Amino acid sequence: MLSDDLAIQRTQLANERTWLAYVRTGLTFFVAGVSFVQFFSAGVIRLIGWVFVPVGLAIIGFGYRRYRRSNRLIHAIERRGKQETVT
Repeated sequence: MLSDDLAIQRTQLANERTWLAYVRTGLTFFVAGVSFVQFFSAGVIRLIGWVFVPVGLAIIGFGYRRYRRSNRLIHAIERRGKQETVT
């Protein structure tokens, strides 16, 4: 059915937008951390920079994991819907 296909496509696009938001946030933390470490000499700011780098990488990793899990669920629902349509 056309409306079901469009709903699945919208859900896939929303999942991709969410993944890109995780990447954007993670890269922001990562770049901020590297910048703090490279351009500031104050100990506290450099420490914050060293914390931001792995936090940024963790955000990207968590986002990827969430994206893949959601993508598998979306495709499973899509396959199930197509099987119900055939029978």
